[in-house]
Amino acid sequence: MAKIKITETILRDAHQSLIATRMRTEEMVPILDKLDEIGYHALEMWGGATFDAALRFLDEDPWERLRIIRKKVKKTKLQMLLRGQNILGYKHYADDVVVEFVKKAVANGIDIIRIFDALNDVRNLRVAVETTKKEGAHAQTSISYTTSPVHTTDVYVKLAKDMENMGADSICIKDMSGLLTPYYAYELVSAIKKAINVPLELHSHSTSGLASMSYMKGIEAGADIIDTAISPFALGTSQPPTEPFVATLKGTEYDTGLNIDKLNEIAEYFKPMREKSIQSGLLNPKVLGVNINALIYQVPGGMLSNLVSQLQTQNALDKFDEVLKEVPRVREDLGYPPLVTPTSQIVGTQAVLNVITGERYKMVPKEVKAYVKGMYGKPTIAIKEEIVKKIIGDEEVITCRPADLIKPQLENIRNEMKEYLEQEEDVLSYALFPQVAIKYFQYRQAMKYNIDSEFVDMEQKTYAV
Repeated sequence: MAKIKITETILRDAHQSLIATRMRTEEMVPILDKLDEIGYHALEMWGGATFDAALRFLDEDPWERLRIIRKKVKKTKLQMLLRGQNILGYKHYADDVVVEFVKKAVANGIDIIRIFDALNDVRNLRVAVETTKKEGAHAQTSISYTTSPVHTTDVYVKLAKDMENMGADSICIKDMSGLLTPYYAYELVSAIKKAINVPLELHSHSTSGLASMSYMKGIEAGADIIDTAISPFALGTSQPPTEPFVATLKGTEYDTGLNIDKLNEIAEYFKPMREKSIQSGLLNPKVLGVNINALIYQVPGGMLSNLVSQLQTQNALDKFDEVLKEVPRVREDLGYPPLVTPTSQIVGTQAVLNVITGERYKMVPKEVKAYVKGMYGKPTIAIKEEIVKKIIGDEEVITCRPADLIKPQLENIRNEMKEYLEQEEDVLSYALFPQVAIKYFQYRQAMKYNIDSEFVDMEQKTYAV
């Protein structure tokens, strides 16, 4: 047994999960030297929602954040999360956009790209994996973990083998909802480790209270790496805490070799930031508790808050329990997709509409229609014919990889935003979030030329929590 390696999530998933991705680059910089000295396997610090949040809420260029961190972190690998063919957005993009994004991410300093697809359709991972490897970075593919009658151990083992055959340098079990139970973690990790030769990483959230126990059983079964967050931003909807794992494994065959005193210095740095986040209301104590709804309805923490907000808009918060019960039914109808961006939004919105209108599928959003048509990829099991008929009538369901139907987009995108172009990366920022990027570009120009940018600020600085 080799020692367990640790990927630290404080700079990405920890603050994304607890304070809506609002940690600023300037808040990260003073502690980067110490983080770099720890001996982590990697620092997860980019991708996921960080790109959108930096532009939308923080008046920051995400590319500049990456360059700043890369300059300060010289020993530790930098890791990002990429949504396969969705990149960091919420829809599929053409292959030329995916290729260019991965190239620029690696050129600016990313070492490891964790690539996942919401439906576990490996066809949606291929271009990102191939480009990552071609650019000399480490391609880690991710299994989006969920539970359902059709998500068996054999299904996950086959997925892991397919990913390894595609060229994955390592594989991650990505348990975004905290559904993985300890003894099943042992069974699943054991089975996957027997089937593959590349390292296996475990990623979970403490939403349901199970993650730390599942990590321990996963470690005993042969997992190589675990994702943890430094304690002030751990637990709740974030990851299990780093320091207790280092203490637990010390002196065993799994010893991480990390220094608890040095980790404590990092924790001390983040404690005031946690307190400030609680006082400002950015860190809601509700996300720190155990939420057993995650296990009952397979609903991740972020999706729960989205459902509440959708129902509030409709003055229908009294229907919350009804919607929670409808979510698993919609999910079954749609072929049991794992509930992660964007499928969590697709299933959740449809469940809300079914309850509010009082008739199932009376109103169907365009995203649900696109999903049923196969535009997001292939679900684990085929959607029943009567559901397909109800949602899209006689329209054809596609069977090819969705991106095969998308023509190259980069050139048109560059032409659309050329007046704002200051660096090649701007084209990609605009490709993913056109309106948000334009507002940021206007703000950047105003700052650069010292123009009174109040008009930009008014639009930009609506700090939604």
